[in-house]
Amino acid sequence: MSTFDPSRTARKLAYNNALANHRLHEACGRLLPGEFEGVRVSFFPSIKATLNHILTVDWFYVDALEGGTLGPAAWNIEEPFDNIATLAAEQSKVDRRLVALCEAVTPEKLASTIEIHRSERLQRERMEDVLNHLFQHQTHHRGQVHAMLAGTSVPPPQLDEFIVADDGRFRSGDIAALGWSEEYLMR
Repeated sequence: MSTFDPSRTARKLAYNNALANHRLHEACGRLLPGEFEGVRVSFFPSIKATLNHILTVDWFYVDALEGGTLGPAAWNIEEPFDNIATLAAEQSKVDRRLVALCEAVTPEKLASTIEIHRSERLQRERMEDVLNHLFQHQTHHRGQVHAMLAGTSVPPPQLDEFIVADDGRFRSGDIAALGWSEEYLMR
């Protein structure tokens, strides 16, 4: 019988995050002119604003998880990207950083304290708590984009079939686009 491995859980959540972002950005890439930036009802007023928010918050937390000091400079520009192609490419970069971080993490590292540079203070938190917060943040806002897509010409994509082996048949194209394999994903 195998024992619970929190580093495997972190790794799988990072894979799920990258896969869900990939699929959501693919769908957004098919939007008609005006739909990406069109005003919608949600926490942020558009798909564009929401995806930019996910990205800038990812920059902030992934930098802190890596030991960096970027801090609030991550969101100096509230919406740094005006088109989905550039935004998706930048999100993919930070997703790869998060995957690499989670692939290298150990149970001891997950229990360690990291420093998050805030404007006037240094926040100290357990790495595993920050990762959990980050994954929840991403899921929360991706869900909002998913709902906003329902009011566009593009149907919302399936976002929750990535983490279990039995769902492999649904993700082969996505994992190939990311340069992964089923063996890589399910280890």
